[in-house]
Amino acid sequence: MLHHALSVLLRGTASAALLFAILLPATAADKRKAITSIQAAGEDYAMQGEYAGGVSLENGTQDFGAQVIALGDGTFEVVGYTGGLPGDGWQRGDEVTRIKTQLVDGQLRFQHKKAEIVVDGQEMRIIRDDNVLGRLKKVDRKSPTLGAEPPAGAVVLFDGRDAQHFKNGKLVEGKWLAASGCESKQKFGDHRLHIEFRTPFMPHARGQARGNSGVYVQSRYEVQVLDSFGLEGKDNECGGIYKVSPPEVNMCLPPLQWQTYDIDFQAARYNDAGEKTQNARITVRHNGVLIHENRELPAATPGRHKEGPEGDALFLQDHGNPVVFRNIWVVPQ
Repeated sequence: MLHHALSVLLRGTASAALLFAILLPATAADKRKAITSIQAAGEDYAMQGEYAGGVSLENGTQDFGAQVIALGDGTFEVVGYTGGLPGDGWQRGDEVTRIKTQLVDGQLRFQHKKAEIVVDGQEMRIIRDDNVLGRLKKVDRKSPTLGAEPPAGAVVLFDGRDAQHFKNGKLVEGKWLAASGCESKQKFGDHRLHIEFRTPFMPHARGQARGNSGVYVQSRYEVQVLDSFGLEGKDNECGGIYKVSPPEVNMCLPPLQWQTYDIDFQAARYNDAGEKTQNARITVRHNGVLIHENRELPAATPGRHKEGPEGDALFLQDHGNPVVFRNIWVVPQ
């Protein structure tokens, strides 16, 4: 009734759209908006993150890691890793626990294996019979190659000053390269690539709608970029080679944190008749951790160029999300 009255009152006026935007509840599209600064991310983002520490058990102290993932409107998923965080003690096949919970009075509280778990944004306490068995402190892991300087002989594609080395290159805030479907003007064969990226905070979005882009090596082979923090680590998630191979471990950090790919690439080989004689190969380190070692690439991944004997450009996919890049350099080999 209120909506009808307002539409009659404001029909034909320029202020109608603005008033509706103020009075009507947020739509699904509004909730899936991308937040690109920590300052605007709010309480849910402050709770989200990685926690690590030891827990006293009957047979001694056991290292544990946890990732707290914001899902919007105060809802979270807590992922527990026996042995430590992914890439720092935990490996594929080790025990994983997933629990959904809700933010109440600035804390997450839930039960697991007769213990009460309390998370306050600074630490995660594991309590049984009023005894604190462990305190997992919030940690802020950073890639050891973050900010890596280009070595002698490197081709610097982006150093934050301009986007002149990319076709369709666009700057964000005058210092970052947008995931705008841009490609390097220079083409490459065998090479080593360093690139840094940041995904937005999109707590209401899911799957491929959450901070999606892609680093297409030689415009042919996609290393996925996605906010996959806390997920299983599939071939279509961060670090995966799309349609080819999942990463050995999901090393995706929380959104709004800068991350790195360090990639060694050997191009496919062709004979004089243009026939492929050897598949391309790739080694990828995500945030300093080896996630693909000398991986064979049997064909180009979907979405860009077909394979061929000639060199090709670095392509940064536009998937509609404000992913940004910085510190991009290539060492031809």
